[in-house]
Amino acid sequence: QMHLVESGGGLVQSGGSLKLSCAASESPVSPYILSWYRQAPGNQREFVGNIVSSGDTNYGDSVEGRFTISRDNAKNIMYLHMNNLIPEDTAVYYCKYTSLRGINNVEYWGQGTQVTVSS
Repeated sequence: QMHLVESGGGLVQSGGSLKLSCAASESPVSPYILSWYRQAPGNQREFVGNIVSSGDTNYGDSVEGRFTISRDNAKNIMYLHMNNLIPEDTAVYYCKYTSLRGINNVEYWGQGTQVTVSS
């Protein structure tokens, strides 16, 4: 069973940057999707972006051009590079692993890491 652990959250001023990490307990097996989501108090969980096993990335409209996803395959870590942060980016950030092998997709979530952006 895949275990995911997010880290790197914290308090940052508006306009600042943070890098989040999502460490997987084992190597993802292709095909798969590694995703970032976030959830602010009172809001639904929002898609931030993902990276698929081919290396292609996709981003939500609210972070396009400011956030970048990368991965270190040797360390089984996915990163979320966040630049030009704004208070609206304040949320708990979660990573998710979706295995696309087999008939039914299997998903695993991390426990989340808090990001707070002050104005």
